[in-house]
Amino acid sequence: MIDIRRAAAIGAAVTATACAAVALAPAAVAAEPAAKRATTAPKAAAAQYNGVCGSGYTVVNSAQIGTKGTVFLTYNSATGKNCVVTIRNKPGKAVHMTASLGFASPTTTVTDTGYFTTYAGPVHLDARGLCVTWRGEISGEVAGKNGTNCGSLAANR
Repeated sequence: MIDIRRAAAIGAAVTATACAAVALAPAAVAAEPAAKRATTAPKAAAAQYNGVCGSGYTVVNSAQIGTKGTVFLTYNSATGKNCVVTIRNKPGKAVHMTASLGFASPTTTVTDTGYFTTYAGPVHLDARGLCVTWRGEISGEVAGKNGTNCGSLAANR
């Protein structure tokens, strides 16, 4: 009879230990993703287009400027004009910024350069039927594209 009690007591202890382990497991599993998130560096919030080009303009292209911001190319189909604006991810102390838009033939470029806290531009250009070259710069980091977003070359200027 003693052996049965010891076996029952050992079985109860094993069962209690197993139940405690199961009870703790969900907490450990739930804590694991939080621990992994804590070691991952937070991503910088990407700049969003702010609408400064005016009504009727929609974003047709963009390029990240490192971790500092984004340059946006917009287009207004009613007017045939393009617009570029360079926007910082995190506004702050004024830094050197540029928004530039142009095309090759005839050579035309419009640029807004200076020290800004939030954005450079907008710069507008009627480039109906032409490929445009556009870029943005924030504190020495540059992004943009050459000869993109070509309209119908048959369009009237």
